[in-house]
Amino acid sequence: MTADLLLTVVGSINIDLTSTVTAFPRPGETVLASTLVRELGGKGANQARAAARLAGRSRMIGAVGTDPDGAFALDQLATAGVDVSGIVPHDGPTGVAMITVDATGENTIVVNPGANHALRPEEIELGDAAITLCQLEIPLACVQAAAEQASGFFAVNAAPAQPLPERLLAACDLVIVNDTEYAALPELRDAPLVAVSSGAEGASIYRNGRLAARVDAVPARVVNTVGAGDAFCAALTLCLARGDGDADALSVACAVGAAAVEDARSQPDLDRLERYAPPPDRCP
Repeated sequence: MTADLLLTVVGSINIDLTSTVTAFPRPGETVLASTLVRELGGKGANQARAAARLAGRSRMIGAVGTDPDGAFALDQLATAGVDVSGIVPHDGPTGVAMITVDATGENTIVVNPGANHALRPEEIELGDAAITLCQLEIPLACVQAAAEQASGFFAVNAAPAQPLPERLLAACDLVIVNDTEYAALPELRDAPLVAVSSGAEGASIYRNGRLAARVDAVPARVVNTVGAGDAFCAALTLCLARGDGDADALSVACAVGAAAVEDARSQPDLDRLERYAPPPDRCP
């Protein structure tokens, strides 16, 4: 059941400007887009909205600008069932991500952080949050502040990849990365609990450097991969925090990620978490 699951997400909030092209331009080349979509994004907001869809509610801590984009972001999150009381306004623009998606669903992203990089450690107030998920699109000092306050399950999606201070890594109950990020962060090799997503190859969990579980990806018709990793992170954090076994948690997270890639939006409309539960006869 998900009634008692409340994920607090500390992270970034962006406006996504997504162009769809047949193929990515080469250096110096200009290509024409077939569509341009403006929607709410940012790894933090994506994960908070995914958690609200999966568990019925979530909470977001972050920063937006005092521009119309900030008001738009707050409205979109609140409408999705996200508690926005922990989001603070900062003078200047809200973060913006310029995204290009090709015909295979792959993407390139350039982020202008805006208010995300104005967030200050003293503005992080977790309270009695039972489950917390952070990413690295906000100042690392803010992630560390969340780690120091966390009294429950604390997870970090170490993206974009950057070295994790020993003090922060020691506070993590879970670190989530993709293959590229795992290769770039050797400090994760002996961490207590690390989940590695591998796209179409599935996902794995390592405990103290040893493979604990691995599952295959769920077949999907790929439309857009932008929000898939964030949906995976939200689902996996919720599942592990509530005590699911490693293989079951990975299976659910991969199913959620598969549903996400079949949706053209960065914040796909997901079902409740129970909808993605593995069949009872699945071998661990």
